[in-house]
Amino acid sequence: MIHNFDQLIEAAKKISHGRTRPVRVAVAAGNDRAALEALTEAKSMKIADGLLIGEKELIIPTLDELGIDRHEFEIIECHGEAEICQRTVEAIHRKQAEIILKGKVKTAQLLKAVLNAETGLRTGNLISDAFVFEWLQRPMDNKLIIITDGGFTLLPDLNQKIQLIENAVQVAHALGNDLPKVAVLSAVETVNSSMQSTVDAAILAKMNERGQIKACLVDGPLALDNAISPESAAMKGIKSPVAGRADILLFPNIESANITAKATTYFSNFRLAHATMGARAPVLIPSRSDTSDAKLLTIALNVVMCQ
Repeated sequence: MIHNFDQLIEAAKKISHGRTRPVRVAVAAGNDRAALEALTEAKSMKIADGLLIGEKELIIPTLDELGIDRHEFEIIECHGEAEICQRTVEAIHRKQAEIILKGKVKTAQLLKAVLNAETGLRTGNLISDAFVFEWLQRPMDNKLIIITDGGFTLLPDLNQKIQLIENAVQVAHALGNDLPKVAVLSAVETVNSSMQSTVDAAILAKMNERGQIKACLVDGPLALDNAISPESAAMKGIKSPVAGRADILLFPNIESANITAKATTYFSNFRLAHATMGARAPVLIPSRSDTSDAKLLTIALNVVMCQ
């Protein structure tokens, strides 16, 4: 089991080393400085290789500015955002790459190509973000906690919450956590018919108990404190294999998930990585404010997801 980000980096190195060629990341519009810096670091650490897609007259000067050998990565020439995004998706279909990284294109344009019903990477599953952060002070071996969904699903209904759990569980499984503990969060830990999030949580917990949601343990409603703090759970008399030990935090809406995820970074300086789930291949859409470390860890996480 991968317990922290240092172990994640080593696991990603091992996966790429064990292949006939390293896991390759296709960059949509490879003239993006941040994407190139992260990719160059990933290659130097033998985590992944890169395929740059876009206009050579923009990519090559950017490589030169960064002091990167222009022959370091293969470049596929194409023009215009729509064509670049479509060709990036084609790189997955043609097995030229296993991961997509957004470069200097609009997120909406890239997702349009990814979600195209005929030529995209749709699976029929909900697209969601799994935000992984490392909490070194956590009083147990596994320091990695997953937050979902702070990126795509505005106000998930019950069926969407099931898919959010399934997507996050896939990430946990890739990290070697065979039975992740899922806390379905609300403001309180008791069912209140006036708070739909508590009702959904109780239903999800019962569905898990009956085997309708598999390969994880689900409980809720739980407040954030008693989901991650054994002391808080004990003080409130909550007896549950999930309470105080959650590996996955399912938030009731995009606002609460997004704000909490950013708080882990800006208040606590926790390291982070992202996995965008639900497509046929990982699609990395880093925030413009993500650090280079976060971008590197995101590449490493998604290399592990490819194994």
